[in-house]
Amino acid sequence: MFDIDGTLTDSVPMYLISVTKSLQALGIKDIDTDYNNYKHHTDSYALRYNYERNFESRMPEGLLHDFEEDLVLQMNKFDPVVEINGAKRLLNFLRAQKIPFCFATGALPKPAILKLEQCNLWYDEQLVATSKTHESREGFVLDAIDRAKQFYQRSEFDQVISVGDGIWDLKTAQNLSLDFVGIGERNKNKLLAAGAAHCFDDLSAFQATLD
Repeated sequence: MFDIDGTLTDSVPMYLISVTKSLQALGIKDIDTDYNNYKHHTDSYALRYNYERNFESRMPEGLLHDFEEDLVLQMNKFDPVVEINGAKRLLNFLRAQKIPFCFATGALPKPAILKLEQCNLWYDEQLVATSKTHESREGFVLDAIDRAKQFYQRSEFDQVISVGDGIWDLKTAQNLSLDFVGIGERNKNKLLAAGAAHCFDDLSAFQATLD
């Protein structure tokens, strides 16, 4: 199970800027941009949290849809994102070996799919679980597992490995008793200190342990 931003696609800085600009486009002026310290590291939570702290009222229905649409507009103002080293090769390897995989991302569906497409990474929408339906990572991670069971016609998996780059990915895996693989140098020391047993600089290094 793969996180997307920072794990498969080199998109974190661009995407955080896009989130901020989309919140502004919706009339939210006082934005807490300390995204890494949010209760939930997800788009849907970022919108609701900032809307409610600005307007002191419940977020109206339909605003999440508007937010998702504007995020795509903001992303298209940047150059297309590129893959994290080894992403395409790893996904192709897993497909060739008939090893099931899925995607679990705190982004919303359209921005998530745009990033995968810009990097020419294989996906099926049925395998992409997002924060559109779950603010918490635990929610959409469990959704991703259920989606994979349906897609691959499995009642259970012998092992589920969560692959991510953030502390929030590790904590979610720990909360759900999933195995975890950390990717990237940016958070490597933090991940190891927080209990990650396996961390790799990129996906090519991870795949080398699978060949």
